[in-house]
Amino acid sequence: MILFFIVVFAAIAFEYTNGFHDAANAIATVVSTKVLTPRQAITMAAVFNLTGALLGGAVASTIGKGLVDTGVVTMATVLCALTAAFAWNIITWAVGLPSSSSHALIGGLCGAAVATAHRRWSVLKWSSGLWPKVVLPMFASPIAGFVCGFIIMILLFVVLHRCSPGLVHKIFGRLQIVSAAWMAHSHGTNDAQKTMGIITLALFTGTKSGTFEHLPPWLSFLRTPAFAAVPLWVKVLCALTMAAGTAAGGWRIIRTLGHKMVKLQPVHGFAAETSAALIIQVASAYGIPLSTTHVISSSIMGVGAAKRFSGVKWGVVERIVWAWVLTLPASFAFGYVLARIAHPI
Repeated sequence: MILFFIVVFAAIAFEYTNGFHDAANAIATVVSTKVLTPRQAITMAAVFNLTGALLGGAVASTIGKGLVDTGVVTMATVLCALTAAFAWNIITWAVGLPSSSSHALIGGLCGAAVATAHRRWSVLKWSSGLWPKVVLPMFASPIAGFVCGFIIMILLFVVLHRCSPGLVHKIFGRLQIVSAAWMAHSHGTNDAQKTMGIITLALFTGTKSGTFEHLPPWLSFLRTPAFAAVPLWVKVLCALTMAAGTAAGGWRIIRTLGHKMVKLQPVHGFAAETSAALIIQVASAYGIPLSTTHVISSSIMGVGAAKRFSGVKWGVVERIVWAWVLTLPASFAFGYVLARIAHPI
């Protein structure tokens, strides 16, 4: 029981870092274009992250039972996965790189599960879960973000080429608030679900092992015999934690996405946020734990390339891509090593 509450605490800590680490996903462009002040943008992102987190459950189900064999998972496995993801989030946040919290959590879970199963790679659900819902989208979603951002920006150029810059700035200064709110909501529907799935996995593990067998009536809510649905208290806890983390902000990453990669105006911010929000919303409906960081970053690149290909600062982009490439193997290694240490103890 004590270990379970440690797992929940670690999940809350991860969700909090996810909130401030990925706050930039929703608000970097709206801050860099000066449509909203940082305080206004963070407040808006926190509210819409909260609404998004309370809706849906397909992504939570994928994380909880679709990636690894739940039969080998223990409380220690879940704790090691969360610790590995938390560590990678802090490392990349410290250097200002918008890496994927989603892939950090998935990599940590897979690494810890393999270690728990004594190096049996068969515990990973490769063909039914990891390949179609993690690895393939990891490559496809940035491409989709880049192409979608590029196309939307080109269409806007065609439609608005007769309008004065002042009119365009005024119109899209307002529309960008809507697109940023949609982006924040989409982020909540996808990212918050991942921690919900991890906590539900811990509940399932505790129920299966008999940890919760003799609970007093006031703790009966901890029993989760199946993944039919994420408990309401888990949804509320994760939603509020992500909102609180978002409210704390992530200024290093906001500067990378909103200023260092490409110079943005409100119309460019609108195109990038709309592209990313659309892709994330579709992925959430199909239970795909997408990297919102990958999608918004590549959407910004696509918009910048449509504006002027040389306007994208490809040196910054290269650093971001390296963070993307390293996230899964690094978090896998962290999770594996932690589980190898923790289980004998």
